[in-house]
Amino acid sequence: MQEIEPGPTATAATPPPEGGGLLGAVKEALSGREYDYTSGSLHRAILLLAIPMVLEMAMESIFAVCDVWFVSRLGAEAVATVGLTEAVLTLLYAIAFGLAMSTTAMVARRVGEKDVPAAVTAGKQAIALGIVISILVGVPGVLYGTEILELMGASEKTIAIGSGYTSTLLGTNVVIMLLFLNNSIFRGAGDAVIATRSLLIANGINLVLDPCLIFGWGPFPALGVTGAAVATTIGRGTGVLYQFWALRRGVGRIRLAGTGFRIDPGAMVRLLRISAGGIAQMLVATASWVVLMRIMAPFGDKAVAGYTIAIRVIIFALLPSWGLANAAATLVGQNLGAKQPERAERSVWLTGFYNTLFLGTVTLLFALCAGPLIGIFEDDPEILATGTKALRVISYGYVFYAWGMVMMQAFNGAGDTLTPTWANIIAFWMCQIPLAWFLAGHTELGVEGVFWAVMLSETFLALLMIVLFRRGRWKTQTV
Repeated sequence: MQEIEPGPTATAATPPPEGGGLLGAVKEALSGREYDYTSGSLHRAILLLAIPMVLEMAMESIFAVCDVWFVSRLGAEAVATVGLTEAVLTLLYAIAFGLAMSTTAMVARRVGEKDVPAAVTAGKQAIALGIVISILVGVPGVLYGTEILELMGASEKTIAIGSGYTSTLLGTNVVIMLLFLNNSIFRGAGDAVIATRSLLIANGINLVLDPCLIFGWGPFPALGVTGAAVATTIGRGTGVLYQFWALRRGVGRIRLAGTGFRIDPGAMVRLLRISAGGIAQMLVATASWVVLMRIMAPFGDKAVAGYTIAIRVIIFALLPSWGLANAAATLVGQNLGAKQPERAERSVWLTGFYNTLFLGTVTLLFALCAGPLIGIFEDDPEILATGTKALRVISYGYVFYAWGMVMMQAFNGAGDTLTPTWANIIAFWMCQIPLAWFLAGHTELGVEGVFWAVMLSETFLALLMIVLFRRGRWKTQTV
């Protein structure tokens, strides 16, 4: 493993430029230049950070939509395979997200303190930890793909065509882990445009290879749903190679140099302490989705397929919104490091307002066009009806989600990952799952009860996070 050291331009950051209009801001944001986000206009800082982060999350969401669009041509069982496997993969995403959140917090805090070497050390420890975790997840994933689908309640036909997809994605999970972690280093340092470029490369390759490997276009073999997993892995793997190239060349604030690798006990302990809360936070949230998919499974492959398509469309809308929330995390971390807690707080309220405007528009779109949007992927009447209802009901709470995700990332950016963890336990395990079980199994709502449970619990979580944020204890969090 390479050493990570400060890049050659690490001390050249300047305050975000004033003026220039929206077009000028877009050009500046995508230029890759380094700025000091602890001074100057907060509106401008949010814009310059959010533009590449929104694009980054949009690129990530394209993975989800692209795969399910092509796979839907293979039938309901193939889509169900993707949905059930993704439900299991959310546990890995939880670990990756949790570790990435703590990495962003530590890197951002150190950059705010103008201590880039310490920020680099945090990134180094995160990469090492991520690789170890990926190995521990990958080996059983390869060996027990069939058993995992059985455990999730998949039908025999779904298991027959989908076990290869499940084993491939779980077995190559290291590219997922490293893609998240490397991008979290770039985000924390304020180099979000590099993260965007890596996902642009990954998506471009996945988009080309998906139909080739699924349907056997040209010289490629027809691998069916497994081809989607292979294409995604190749695309993400190439994105990871670009990330390491950028680190090696010192494109941003940090670079790889030398040949040795050493564990820094102090940095590793801090990373593990913060990561434990972040991982627990995401595990609580994503494990609840696994349970929801298990509640959905008895309603049949078509119900699961409809829900899966709706969730992919929802993710497509929410991930750019997470990009805005990630901008808040970086601003909170860097400004707390610069001893400016009031500027950190103001950045959160401004980002939340912008996020509300965005998701409010998405709510209107989904409420009016849910059917046609689901119809892009599937025309089976039962799948279409389930997906349409899921998309419409869940989107009713988007205005609240906008604030919830920004507040969540504000806590994470401050290094306080435990408060969101407890909030997730209350909202998901004490509210969402019992409510979904009751509404789906003991009322006339049936499968629709799951959708209402998701909407109501997410709205409650957002309100809870606003109350906790206003208390201000996050301002004194040490990282």
